[in-house]
Amino acid sequence: MNIRSVLEKMIAARASDLHLKAGTPPVVRVDGVLYTLDEPAPTSQELRDVCQQMLNEEQRAHFATHHEIDFAFGVAGLARFRANIFMQRGTPAVALRHVPVEVPTLDDLGLPPTIRDLAFSPRGLILVTGRTGSGKSTTLAAMIDTINRTTTRNVITVEDPIEFLHRDRLSFIHQREVGLDTASFQDGLRYVLRQDPDIILVGEIRNYETMSTALMAADTGHVVMSTLHTTDVVQSIQRIISFYPPHQHDEVRMALAANLRAVISQRLIPRKDGAGRIPAVEVMVSTPTVREYILDPERIPFLHTLISEGVTQYGMQTFDQSVLALLREGLITEEDALKNCNNPNELSLKLKGIAGTSDRTWQPIEAAESEPETGAPAAGSNPSPGGGAPGSSRPDWMSRE
Repeated sequence: MNIRSVLEKMIAARASDLHLKAGTPPVVRVDGVLYTLDEPAPTSQELRDVCQQMLNEEQRAHFATHHEIDFAFGVAGLARFRANIFMQRGTPAVALRHVPVEVPTLDDLGLPPTIRDLAFSPRGLILVTGRTGSGKSTTLAAMIDTINRTTTRNVITVEDPIEFLHRDRLSFIHQREVGLDTASFQDGLRYVLRQDPDIILVGEIRNYETMSTALMAADTGHVVMSTLHTTDVVQSIQRIISFYPPHQHDEVRMALAANLRAVISQRLIPRKDGAGRIPAVEVMVSTPTVREYILDPERIPFLHTLISEGVTQYGMQTFDQSVLALLREGLITEEDALKNCNNPNELSLKLKGIAGTSDRTWQPIEAAESEPETGAPAAGSNPSPGGGAPGSSRPDWMSRE
């Protein structure tokens, strides 16, 4: 199996992901849809050989014991990739994600201007959420790159694995990889406060310990950025609280109310012209009223109401408002708009000109549309996230960068 040829075809197809398993031709994901490449199906032995080339000795030992491993590598003259090798039906399988070498800008990604303002927050916890492949890591990388090009900050990241590579410009950036530079997210965060950070980026919050350390770092006056696998703002708040035992729920709500700066939730929607996908983005910015709602468990489900009314004053927006703006700009189809909003029935009524119970929800977006410079998010593409720092003992076609 010529793995470089397969990777070249993946890049040429503008695919975000590549899947390899024995007995099946390589499969790529382009704009969320799976396609089969015109390549022969690899045998199990060929896949074992490819895996041996990708892994160094330490990684081979880990894979032999655990039967799955995350890592990343670069291919000289081609691209960088985040990889996961796992066993299925007794044979290895590989999932690769393409990581662009150049970090895209916030404008390239078509994200709301509020996100640029949030990148320069003086302190607090900023969460970017969404399902796998929704562009969370890409958004964080673009925020860090904006800071790096604009101001002087000491930025320390803890990632598993390292995704986008940042080169020092105005800021000073340390990137640490779990398993290579630190034992775990918790260990990396435990010592980061002694490393004089201005901004701390945590690749993902997965458990109670990491969440607690992130909140503590935000409470000491740092900016902490991270991701969660949640679908919207309300679910993000509820997921954080669920990390803790019931007797600590009041305490964590107080910590969130005091330290949460913003939640940014993303969904990628196919563009109407077929040229990739564009993000619909829900943004909640912490305001005094938002903090009051977070403190009251019965009012958390109603945060969407505050978000929908905070478009003009705070730059907030719900998914439904974001989707409606994209639809009216002609960037997505009505079918995809209805699939990706939270209240498809109400949006359908709105599009038919029928007044519904949510009529007040749409007013801020409609008012913003009448003033182009203050309203809807910009349009653009959203390269898929992924990637990381490569290991050692690589063949010639791989590079450490």
